[in-house]
Amino acid sequence: MKKKFRAAGKTARSNFLTFGIVVAAYIIIMALQSGGMISSAMSGLMVPICAYIVMAVSLNLTVGIMGNLSLGHAGFMSVGAFVGVITAMSLQASIPSGPLRLALSMAVGGLCAGIVSLIVVIPVLRLQGDYLAIVTLAFGEIIKNIVNCLYVGLDKNGLHFTMKNAMALNLDAATGKKIMQGPMGAVGITKLSSLTAGFILIILSLIVVLNLINSRAGRAIMSLRDNRIAAESIGISPARYKIMAFVTSAVLAGMAGTLYAMNFSSILAKKFDFNTSILVLVFVVLGGMGNIRGSIIAAAVLTVLPEMLRQFADYRMLIYAIVLILVMLITNNPRTKQLLAKIRSPKSGKEETEHVL
Repeated sequence: MKKKFRAAGKTARSNFLTFGIVVAAYIIIMALQSGGMISSAMSGLMVPICAYIVMAVSLNLTVGIMGNLSLGHAGFMSVGAFVGVITAMSLQASIPSGPLRLALSMAVGGLCAGIVSLIVVIPVLRLQGDYLAIVTLAFGEIIKNIVNCLYVGLDKNGLHFTMKNAMALNLDAATGKKIMQGPMGAVGITKLSSLTAGFILIILSLIVVLNLINSRAGRAIMSLRDNRIAAESIGISPARYKIMAFVTSAVLAGMAGTLYAMNFSSILAKKFDFNTSILVLVFVVLGGMGNIRGSIIAAAVLTVLPEMLRQFADYRMLIYAIVLILVMLITNNPRTKQLLAKIRSPKSGKEETEHVL
């Protein structure tokens, strides 16, 4: 019983530290912005950083906690982004409040991303490893190509959809406006995203993911990751928990996509391509598989790093690559892991070190 209480206390302290880091970072950034100590370029990265943090946390649920490699996470982000833009622009006349419209758009974007994830995951429940990665990769490319062919307009008669061309929308000349123009993406977006909205979404994502991980369902998901056969033998349903984790991850990615898209006046489908999925996967791997706090830090640092290296234009990507390699070497070094274990538990760390020596 004491061990259970000790483990619960350790988990609570870890979660409290994670929330504390996010809250402290938000307060510090807001204070620096109010004092004019952050450049406009860096201020413009704040909302994308929040979106990438949510993406990294949600993907870690699929890759780190569930143990399934997904290479199409940007596809769910894309669904949330464009559905959110269409929703926000459709509600512009009826809901003048920007924050409320943004919240509703993120909810609708996340819901649609969750529905799309069901369509993807149900046929591939038995796939694992490379096969699942290929399916999710194909899904991301399919979504990108569909968006590139989609034209959406709005007038007094409601929304108009077509996959032919802008003229086929048949919009009313007086009240009609184009929202999506195929390869040109979504245009004329009213910017609604803010650092505060991103902070709230990060907190919401952490509440959902951390509670899921520490719940009975989370332990079932991790047991399937560690030993699928043993988990099935005690009555754990792989299909049920795989769908639960996959859909939760997709909903959060869709909400992050809406937040990201509503930060720009226009957005293209190619922004959510394979490279974006790999970028988010890099955040997860560098932060640590299954390490939510590490994903947050990696997403923030690796998004800011290219901007900080902009003054070294000729060597920026070289330095960026070197930093990635060094981080990988450090985080995968056994002695580094022993040191971290020693910091967390001095007594046990000392015994492990002596045993190794």
